[in-house]
Amino acid sequence: MTKKPSFISRIGAFLRHDPVLAAALTLAVISAFLVPPSLDYVGYIDFHVLALLFSLMLVVAGLQKSGAFTLLTDKLLQYVKSTRSLAAVLVGVCFFTSMLITNDVALITFVPLSMMLLGQEKDEKLLMLVVVLQTIAANLGSGLTPLGNPQNLYLYSLSGMSLGGFLSVMLLPTLISAALLVISVFLIRPREVTRAAAQGTGERATATKLAPWLLLFALCMLAVLHLVHYLVMLVIVTLAVVVLDRSLLRKADYALLLTFIGFFVFIGNVKNIPAVSEMLSTLVAGRELGVGVLLSQVISNVPAAMLLSGFTENYAALLVGVNLGGLGTLIASMASMISYKIYAATPGSKAGKYFALFTGLNVLFLVILLIVLLLIGGY
Repeated sequence: MTKKPSFISRIGAFLRHDPVLAAALTLAVISAFLVPPSLDYVGYIDFHVLALLFSLMLVVAGLQKSGAFTLLTDKLLQYVKSTRSLAAVLVGVCFFTSMLITNDVALITFVPLSMMLLGQEKDEKLLMLVVVLQTIAANLGSGLTPLGNPQNLYLYSLSGMSLGGFLSVMLLPTLISAALLVISVFLIRPREVTRAAAQGTGERATATKLAPWLLLFALCMLAVLHLVHYLVMLVIVTLAVVVLDRSLLRKADYALLLTFIGFFVFIGNVKNIPAVSEMLSTLVAGRELGVGVLLSQVISNVPAAMLLSGFTENYAALLVGVNLGGLGTLIASMASMISYKIYAATPGSKAGKYFALFTGLNVLFLVILLIVLLLIGGY
């Protein structure tokens, strides 16, 4: 009889599966020895951000299950005539949808579609290129809005920026990114696609299925804009999900929520150690963009944003830094791991070549963006 794993061993396996969560909880525990736990810990936690993240996870999962994204791609694929236009649709849909549904969800939704459609073309090089460009597109497109990724939502809430102020900070990097992606897709040699690839996929959504999820998404938007209290949004969204499809409660990324809590505790404790807080503030001040890019390469951009935000008030430069920091290494953005795992799990995939192409294009995009922004962006 097989011995059932103990609770401790299951926890250990869970943490090994998510090293960022493990690091966040470890740092929180270590810092608790330096700043003993108290009611002050509650004040460290940004419940507004956690409520928004949780609600958006549920609502986007509902949109996905209702067929909203399948409907979108079906409409777009009607215009596909060549491999170039197919690549443009697949990359473009990641770039634009990531602004509202997050880079992770965009890649989870559209990379498998690319694998299926481009698999029919029997062109491994094109498949790898498109998946890499989709990943870059999702990471850069998501930078434009507070909803695009977790670090944006966090910095938007922390900084107190208006929506207009946030968009103005990220507009130039997003426009440059869009131009680079257009050039990249244009360099793909056009070739006629198979009829099957141009027909689209999946079951079409209906207005009845979509309506409640679109209304709930609009409610989340109102909460982001501080027009609806986040607790009202949280209660309505949670109750609606229980009524509409309670299975979606399992779709929320609870590991990400725990990661945020761990970093909230660690940052709060470090800020209460004057010598350490002063040293880190001196290190970060005036270098937010560069430090944000570099730190993201080793710990990914979500924890980098959270850690650095405690030691600067130049949130605009930090916002640009951690969003550009999603380029570069494979771990610079956890979303990049999603597309890599999807590709690598496909029979016949060439993970080594994909990694080389991914790294080369990411570094190229990062260098060009940094040079252009430093020359004309005033950073």
